[in-house]
This record gives sequence, C-alpha cells and structure tokens, in this order.
Amino acid sequence: MPDKKGQERDWDRELAEVDRLLNQLPTHREEAAAAAAKRPPAAPGQAQAAVSSGHRLGTWARVGLGLLIGIGMTQWPYTHGCGLKLFVYLGGVATVLVAGIWSSMSSWNRRMGAAHVLSQGLVIWGLILAAREILPRIGYAKDAATWFCP
Repeated sequence: MPDKKGQERDWDRELAEVDRLLNQLPTHREEAAAAAAKRPPAAPGQAQAAVSSGHRLGTWARVGLGLLIGIGMTQWPYTHGCGLKLFVYLGGVATVLVAGIWSSMSSWNRRMGAAHVLSQGLVIWGLILAAREILPRIGYAKDAATWFCP
C-alpha cells in the first residue's frame, strides 16, 4: 500500500525496526527471561515423559470415573418420578455431565483422542438422561409428568 508520498512501504524493514526497539525495553527482556525460565529443560527427556504419563493416567482416571457414574445411572435403585427423589436423581445426572465435561477438557488439553471421544459420549449420555426426565415436565413430550408429587 503506498504511503503519503506515493512510495511502497517496506514492511519487513519496519517490523524489524519495531522488534529491535522492543528488545531494548527492560520489561520486554524481563518477560522473555521469565518465559525462558518456565520452559522445561530439553535434556532430561525422561523426567518430562514421567510427568506426561502421570497426566495421561489422571485423564484416563477422570474418563473411567465418569463412565462408571454414567453406567451406574442406568442402575439407579430408587424411583425418581417426582419430588425429592427426582431432584436427587437429577443431581446424579448433573454429576455425569460435570464428569464428562471435566474429562473432556483434560483429554483435549493432553491431545488424547480416544479419551476425548469417550468423554464426549459421556456428555451426550448425560444430556440424554436429563432430557428423559426434564422434557415431560416442561410439556415438550407426549406424556406429561410433574416435578412435585401430588
């Protein structure tokens, strides 16, 4: 894009000048030094792998816990048609959703594809369980149900 004098600007030269000036600022040097100090050292690859495997194990533990809760909800031992028992059941459904989201975020951050797919399935399962109880009570389903017992 031509400047006011009708000449083309050399953006590479101008950006190099901006970088040179930024590097002269004391705060920029301190931030760069702090960022370099936070980076893990490149040489001890074994220590880095141990931390990574611990994080992976934690993610799989979250996924497994969520799946156990999700499967356990199908075996709910009490009636949950209305009243307090319904709200306790919906609390369990909310726990399934929270466990799914929690494990999903962890698996996404660790780039664990299989764990993420299972976590997303857990979120979908929690939404299905919630819809099965909530939709009849808000008038969306064919069969009507009530929140509180008569």
